[in-house]
Amino acid sequence: MMISKFNVQFLEDAAEFIDNLDEKVRDKVIYNIHKARISNDKELFRKLKGEIWEFRTLFNKTHYRLFAFWDKTESTNTLVISTHGLIKKSDKTPLGEIEKAEQIRKTYFKQKTKDNEK
Repeated sequence: MMISKFNVQFLEDAAEFIDNLDEKVRDKVIYNIHKARISNDKELFRKLKGEIWEFRTLFNKTHYRLFAFWDKTESTNTLVISTHGLIKKSDKTPLGEIEKAEQIRKTYFKQKTKDNEK
């Protein structure tokens, strides 16, 4: 059995995006995320810009993307936090979506720092 290199946590927008996909597409996206956790396949999980990464799925000529970032603050539990997703017709990723993911990342770590101070 293959050991995963990281765990994935879905924030509300990402979970909602996945929940709203057709069943076959959702199954493929989940399968690809699982596969990305045990392999270093840049076709499934790759760095976009700065600290933002994306899970990639191509299904029936449509590109599905889930934006994500790494949370390595816990020494024993490496997380990839998925922020939100989108469906696109071309392989080009809108800059505004990358910026949205970066804003969510900053908010996540601010909140985490605040929670740890309590």
